[in-house]
Amino acid sequence: MSQQQPVAGIPKAVLRPRKAQPLYGRHPWALHSAFDHIDPAAADGDVVQLVGDHGRFVAYGVVNRQSRIHARLYSWDVEQPLTDDFWKRKIAAAIDCRKQLGLFRDDSGCRLVYSEADGLSGLIVDYFAGHVTLQINALAMEKRLDVIVAALNELIAPQSISIRGESGIQKAEGIAIDARVLQGEVPSEPIFIQENGIEFELDLSGGQKTGFYLDQRENRVAAAKYFGGRRVLDMFCYSGGFSLAAAKLGGASEVIGIDGSDRAIELARRNAERNGLSNVRFESVDAFDHLKALVDAGEKFDAVVLDPPKFTKTRRNINEALKAYYHVNRQGVHLLNPGGILVTCSCSGNVSREDFQMTLLGVAQKTGRDIQILEQRSAAIDHPTLITCPETQYLKCFICRVE
Repeated sequence: MSQQQPVAGIPKAVLRPRKAQPLYGRHPWALHSAFDHIDPAAADGDVVQLVGDHGRFVAYGVVNRQSRIHARLYSWDVEQPLTDDFWKRKIAAAIDCRKQLGLFRDDSGCRLVYSEADGLSGLIVDYFAGHVTLQINALAMEKRLDVIVAALNELIAPQSISIRGESGIQKAEGIAIDARVLQGEVPSEPIFIQENGIEFELDLSGGQKTGFYLDQRENRVAAAKYFGGRRVLDMFCYSGGFSLAAAKLGGASEVIGIDGSDRAIELARRNAERNGLSNVRFESVDAFDHLKALVDAGEKFDAVVLDPPKFTKTRRNINEALKAYYHVNRQGVHLLNPGGILVTCSCSGNVSREDFQMTLLGVAQKTGRDIQILEQRSAAIDHPTLITCPETQYLKCFICRVE
């Protein structure tokens, strides 16, 4: 346990007895229930030093009384206060990591900063072939937007910087961020990235998330190797990530991609055409309704990919989310020929890996089909898991064989 003493001149946020231990353990969230009192001199968005009930320094954080997360912690070293230089060094370290991984290239897409996992709670920075999209999920980061932009300009000099926010998170944080271009110009002509030998056109202005699902990069390749000569159904396909990998890398005989977004399907079709793929087609139709219709029609496939949207953003709705995952996976299993491959994903961070696996157990028992888990996978390597913040491991991707 740290024996550091608080410093003068920085407002204190005093923790209740026995509430400091998990924060000494370097978890970056201090919930409202952890605090005895916060110096009223500290406005929301200001730096505070968290202090245990015995007066010892715990960490530097940024306070936000409007949020259930009353303070986000960034430094556990009393000699490393949250200066502009501190933020720049943290961003630089995250970018250096991606460079070491070989992900930062002129034609690549990668996550340069992944929030808590890179010690920058509330900040996501995605890079797409010279263009950067920010997602601001905390008041702490909104208040330091100018510092973040200046650091990115100095470190990588992007052609453009855009910003987005997630409405539910913004509401919880008491912030309001309009999607806009902060700097430079997003070109009117398409932007393309290379991923595993496949070229993808991106929709940076109106696409989902920050423009592309970078977190499934390695999972698309891993799944593709099971698809040789198979008829593949890719549900919730967005711009065709799993579909194109199945068609080009996996050598599938036929791939059908389904998504409810007309805009996404048009993008997927252009991606297939650009890569010269004739063994894949896409349909714009409500994915949930179409899944049921395929089951009712007695359709069969050799492989099914299920990558649905997030079913819950809060812990309160976990049971409803698990029911939704059960329903979708049960239908997916009904569509599979014996020996078929099921690739099933959950991006709901509040649904644990254990609960997701138990859902598949229920599907196996109800359908009378044996489900063998071949691989349990997580997010791509530019979405690392911070060991002291298990919440950073949100994505589950199970590759299964169904008898």
